[in-house]
Amino acid sequence: METRQQKRDSREPRAVECRATGSAPQGLDRRALRRQNRVYAGTGGVSQANRQAHFVPAFFNSATGTAVVSRFANGTPAPVHLLEGLPDTWVSRRGQAGQVVKTCDGVVAGFLLGEQFYTRDQAAAHCAA
Repeated sequence: METRQQKRDSREPRAVECRATGSAPQGLDRRALRRQNRVYAGTGGVSQANRQAHFVPAFFNSATGTAVVSRFANGTPAPVHLLEGLPDTWVSRRGQAGQVVKTCDGVVAGFLLGEQFYTRDQAAAHCAA
């Protein structure tokens, strides 16, 4: 059971030391996700255009080789890319209210189709074929 102090501490903004990934992509923030949505609008690189092909919004961590489904903060699957449900170890910075401000470098937005992770480019190409 969490104490009041632990709950308070868990809401404090914090930085996490993320494992270096060499030439990995820079960490994601909300602005980067919006920019990606504009770039891939009208293609299978966005959730609204690839849902009928059974793609699920997800994130891939190139440092660990792990993919996770995009989730709301409460853990339920999200229909779009949201940063709030990411594992704590994937988050480099949180805001005052505990919201994810930025991910660690190497975290990439994309999609899962079954057990296979697709980047936005790969999902767009798959849907166009």
